[in-house]
Amino acid sequence: MTKSTELRQKDVAGLKAEVKELQKAHFGLRMQKATQQLTNTSTLRSTRRSIARAKTILAETLVKQGAKK
Repeated sequence: MTKSTELRQKDVAGLKAEVKELQKAHFGLRMQKATQQLTNTSTLRSTRRSIARAKTILAETLVKQGAKK
């Protein structure tokens, strides 16, 4: 999972791509859980939190850019 310091170095497009990638991974994990193929269910929690972290940093970045304009 990505750390917040790594996410803060990305631009808006990179953050949006990261969120999309994490959401796809989370969907895949949910499907594995539904078909009882997922052995480590803690990965669901960590991906969900990573999505929230990336979205938070994206929102902060957008607000910061809006203030600069």
